Amino acid sequence: MIKRELYMSRIRPFIGTDLVKVMTGIRRCGKSVMLDLIKEELKESGVPETQFIAFNFEDMRNANLCTAQTLHCEVVNRASEISGKVYLFFDEIQEVTDWEKCINSLRVEMDCDIYITGSNARLLSGELATVLGGRYVEFTIYPFSYAEFMELYKDIFPDVTDSVVFQKYLTLGGMPYLANLHFVEEPSRQYLTDVYNSVVLNDVVKRNKIRDIDLLTRIVTYVIGNIGTTFAATSITKFLKNERRTVATDTVLNYIQYCVSAYLFYQVKRQDIQGKQILSTNEKYYMADHGLREAVFGGNMRDINLVLENIVYMELLRRGYAITVGKIGAKEIDFICQKQEQKIYVQVTYLLASEETIQREFGIYESVRDNFPKYVVSMDEFDFSRNGIKHKNIREFLLMKEWN
Repeated sequence: MIKRELYMSRIRPFIGTDLVKVMTGIRRCGKSVMLDLIKEELKESGVPETQFIAFNFEDMRNANLCTAQTLHCEVVNRASEISGKVYLFFDEIQEVTDWEKCINSLRVEMDCDIYITGSNARLLSGELATVLGGRYVEFTIYPFSYAEFMELYKDIFPDVTDSVVFQKYLTLGGMPYLANLHFVEEPSRQYLTDVYNSVVLNDVVKRNKIRDIDLLTRIVTYVIGNIGTTFAATSITKFLKNERRTVATDTVLNYIQYCVSAYLFYQVKRQDIQGKQILSTNEKYYMADHGLREAVFGGNMRDINLVLENIVYMELLRRGYAITVGKIGAKEIDFICQKQEQKIYVQVTYLLASEETIQREFGIYESVRDNFPKYVVSMDEFDFSRNGIKHKNIREFLLMKEWN
């Protein structure tokens, strides 16, 4: 089990406090493992396992506890047999009706330390904010980074080269369970397809009571096919019209937002660098895991430029950066990334195969006058750094501890 120290270092300061610890993210990204890691840390600090009360609401054995009242009674009953602080773990809490009332009541009435996971951002953030106010802290968990994937892959296949590992990562992505399948292609593809279907059916269709599943499928397929490409909802409306499906632009936007709330997609807004304002049209979308894209859509190697962008975007997000697309006139910088006082610019391309490509990728920075780090990231092994702009092979870039 990988320790996932990136997340544990963020969670650790809040262990033992009265704030509710909330871990969100797409299904199967490793949220349950994070609960196990927290339990292990508590046990190492001297807390006996008898102080733990845990529920996984995807387990049918807990189906009778999926209302606030029944769950509350069960927890209070179990806690009555425990002396001292009680540690409560609730996995996929969104399956419990009115769960936030139960959590708040437990927080108020007993000496407890609460950890919950969930797979729907809108459900969690909205209801938590309403009932808990500022009494919770949220952590988004993502599928495995390239570094985590490589650690697991080389544990199974110790003699492979880094380039072979990265080729596997390009097609399989970072869903943690793939290690249990030894990264074998066909079982992995089947598993990823099942994960995708579970996200769409449970966290999008069921959660939002969508009836026109065919329309949703078409919209999702369009977004998946155009990850990393600037487009407006009206583009999808026109696309659907050509397929003889008339749909309002608001419906398209709603369906995409449902997928964003389920952590299937991430929306990236554009920033006018010269005007220093966020633009409200033509956003970009990236997938939580590019392996899901390969499983249900295919073409990761054909669309490798977009997939590399997706991988870099998710790594930036994983490390806590706020990200926008930079617009300079008719040109775009792939990512402007900020975290506190830190700022970096990142341009991603497949290969710097010609002087024209080199001029385009490096030349985009000519209008950016500040002194923050500027990167061009590609699959090239040769270092093309110039004029203070750093060029990095993507594997090296993803493994760097700091980008400043």
